Amino acid sequence: MKVLGIESSCDETAAAIVEDGNRLLGAAVASSMDLHAKYGGVVPEIAARSHIEVIIPVIEEALESSGCHWPDIDAIAVTYGAGLAGSLLIGLLTAKTLAISLQKPLYKINHVEAHVYANFITQTDAPDYKLPDRQPTFPMLAIIVSGGHSQLVLFRDHFQYDLLGQTQDDAIGEAFDKVAKILGLPYPGGPSIEALAKQGDPFAYKLPKAKMPGYDFSFSGPKTAVLRTAQALIGESYDFPSVKLPKRLNLAQKADIAASFQQSAFETIVERAKRAFFEFQPSSLVLAGGVAASQSLRDMLGRAVPIAIHCPDIKLCTDNAAMVACLGFFKANSFAPDELKTLDIEPNLSM
Repeated sequence: MKVLGIESSCDETAAAIVEDGNRLLGAAVASSMDLHAKYGGVVPEIAARSHIEVIIPVIEEALESSGCHWPDIDAIAVTYGAGLAGSLLIGLLTAKTLAISLQKPLYKINHVEAHVYANFITQTDAPDYKLPDRQPTFPMLAIIVSGGHSQLVLFRDHFQYDLLGQTQDDAIGEAFDKVAKILGLPYPGGPSIEALAKQGDPFAYKLPKAKMPGYDFSFSGPKTAVLRTAQALIGESYDFPSVKLPKRLNLAQKADIAASFQQSAFETIVERAKRAFFEFQPSSLVLAGGVAASQSLRDMLGRAVPIAIHCPDIKLCTDNAAMVACLGFFKANSFAPDELKTLDIEPNLSM
């Protein structure tokens, strides 16, 4: 069964074809990240306009790269939430139009849940992919870490899961972006901080880790602690503007702050994941979402648990359509297609 996935929840416009829920046949993506970089974050109106311009060419490119034609496509899967309303709307309207005109069944996909299913893609003829050698097995503990989400989820089976914990303020990726801005590093913050952290001491500054009930996360406190640490280092008080900090901090100070924040943030994730692993004894542990691309996080988590961790190819960690198509296959095997007349976006959708 070949499923076309369409993803447009934020600043990436992506399409991909996945066969039988594990084989990536072809994919294409157009990112508007460069347009947002000078603002230090995604501008919703710019993202939506970019989706309008490129979504049809991206779908056509994905079909061409897969060697497929429209008669070969058995179903369409599209992200309907969570994400930016304008961006989601472009993808959903395109998918609905294709489903109606080509008489294809359409399945709505939860963007956050789809990130987990990037780990189920194990085969491809496309170059430059490093994929897992097998799919995860259930029960499965999923660590979902991205710019908009930080969640710990226990899957008993496909579509049967318990949300163990989630962030109560900033997502981890969002916190990285904000800390990067304090240090004057380019957007997105995760890769920028990880690169600079290699030059710093992760134990130079003791940043707080929030003590939350159960398995919940909080990254607002450590982010503010970075601001206060930077202000103190240059001898200024709490009211010194954060936008002026980068010019006053030297490279060594920035590197130590970056390393210390990364250490604190990743320890927060790993400590809860380790505790959940030993409490629930899952068969598989998967890492998913944009922050899952961090080799530092992968290494730290790998040292904390006694089993191998399932990690997607780095290109499948950030927003992509292969994960949408993969989850679409499993939905098509469990549920009836969604009703096109009533299907709408849900920007604040959660798991």
